Amino acid sequence: MQLFFNSSLYAQPTISRIEPPHWWVGMKNNTLEILVHGKNIGDTQVQLQPYEGVRLIETIRPQNHHYLFIQLEIAAQTQPGNLIFTFKNNNGKTTTAHYLLKAKQKATDRIQGFGPQDLIYLIMPDRFANGNPALDNVEGMREKADRNAPFGRHGGDLEGILQHLDYIESLGVTALWLNPVLENDMPSSSYHGYAITDFYKVDSRLGGNEKYRELIEACHRRGIKVIKDMVMNHCGLYHWWMADLPYPDWIHQFSEFTRSNYRLATLSDPHASEYDRQLMNKGWFDTSMPDLNQQNPRLATYLIQNTLWWIEEFGIDGIRMDTYPYPDPTFMSHWANAVLTEYPQFNIVGEVWIHSAAMEAYWLRGTPNRDGYRSTLPSITDFPLFDAIAPALNETTGWSSGLARLYHVLAEDFLYEKPEGNVIFLDNHDVTRFATAINQDLSKMKMGLAFLLTTRGIPQIYYGTELMMTGDGSFHPDVRKDFPGGWQNDAINAFTPQGRTDTQNELWNYLAKLAHWRKNKTVIHTGKLTHFIPFDNCYVYFRHNDQEAVMVVLHNGDKPKVLHTQPFKEILGKFQKGKDVINNKPVNNLAELPLLPHSALILELEK
Repeated sequence: MQLFFNSSLYAQPTISRIEPPHWWVGMKNNTLEILVHGKNIGDTQVQLQPYEGVRLIETIRPQNHHYLFIQLEIAAQTQPGNLIFTFKNNNGKTTTAHYLLKAKQKATDRIQGFGPQDLIYLIMPDRFANGNPALDNVEGMREKADRNAPFGRHGGDLEGILQHLDYIESLGVTALWLNPVLENDMPSSSYHGYAITDFYKVDSRLGGNEKYRELIEACHRRGIKVIKDMVMNHCGLYHWWMADLPYPDWIHQFSEFTRSNYRLATLSDPHASEYDRQLMNKGWFDTSMPDLNQQNPRLATYLIQNTLWWIEEFGIDGIRMDTYPYPDPTFMSHWANAVLTEYPQFNIVGEVWIHSAAMEAYWLRGTPNRDGYRSTLPSITDFPLFDAIAPALNETTGWSSGLARLYHVLAEDFLYEKPEGNVIFLDNHDVTRFATAINQDLSKMKMGLAFLLTTRGIPQIYYGTELMMTGDGSFHPDVRKDFPGGWQNDAINAFTPQGRTDTQNELWNYLAKLAHWRKNKTVIHTGKLTHFIPFDNCYVYFRHNDQEAVMVVLHNGDKPKVLHTQPFKEILGKFQKGKDVINNKPVNNLAELPLLPHSALILELEK
């Protein structure tokens, strides 16, 4: 955005912000609503200098006279250029502002979306690597870096991620999901990124907007996609507009602090009270996170345009939407539809943290909910499957315990229109790390990874899982530790084999081999999943299509055994031999398969 003002005069209108800072011609939605903020700017009359293809529809003046909303119509054949607005107050004083219209880029050239063909690597930028220590403390920002403070900023940044793209690529990753990178200019605990204070600005301590662009472009050159973590439900308490709200109902306000009840079930529960539902949607997520009111039409438009702006301006490939059910559900469906209409190849995964497949499916596109709610969201975070994985490996298999947990969760896939679109994971930034959940058992770590990368869905790995990093989810900083070697004076550098223990290297190599194999294995991306009821601590499933098949056997018994494969003939009978994916050894006898204790066998079947 570029603003040019007349010379300063007494009582002259002033402009402090224009958002979005610029826009594009050629968008499918031909309307644009510009927020203008400045002292008494709402008392001015707005004129648009004639520009072919652009029409000023309406100027909306909120109760707060420090805001204006300018609605424009931009015709399909409009050419890029500068719009010139004049703001004139009652005293005849004027201010002019230039507003840039860019040419929209061809989305197919750079925006890829993400799907089952990908392996997502989740990074909390503040805790991964410090590539530019000069950014640790930025003049004028409220919180300084302190690596000794569990809830403090540690200094990780986007440059640190850029410097370790070789590491990320070598692990077999095809997509990066970064926890929110937007400005969190809060007095404390701003490291996680979820208390946004400027929706159009990457945090300066991470490197700012241009470093974010540099990272995305560098990832794209390597064939790595970038998924942006976004928040529609709330902002940070120190967001610039909190000192000067455009409307009283811009946020949900109460006579005293009122927290959300966090009960997502109330929104799909046919018996829920309106009291509980309202508290779920309108209560604040935390004391430092004001709850946004998406039923305000100006805010709703603002949030949708903000999303489109980040996609078009930076070429991100997807969005992970934080706390998806917490905002107004009708708005969220409208938001997702607006994004996917403009960018059909795009993808969105909504964080739906609930432990029932039926209640997860409620929020997904294609679910015929009886209450009439129709979502447009294409993907959810699969918490029911996450809930099952660690217990499945820690228990003896029974009717509904051990490996049978995996079977029963996947047996509920009839609830989803496209279960292969669910994002699946062993852990993330909010929950106990997988290594802790399975008592740092290397064999179970491998089993978990083997399952994650061969079952249906879009697999996501949390940074450090490849190192068996530990952490208890009841204390968030414990699962958000610094990556060893990400800071200049770290005693251990786990970015290199020499800096990892033998156990860490064994796990790292296992994951990398499986991930690189998975990249080009279409049958894993799109093949049908057929599984067999687990018995005797064995769970057998196949990914298959008309051309090929992969057989996976999870054996969670304490002793070696031989698996007799007669029950699996409906698929296995079409093949004569196989190859062990991990050790590349041929398997010529498919009738009897020797299994090690607590192991995963992955066979490429051959006719």
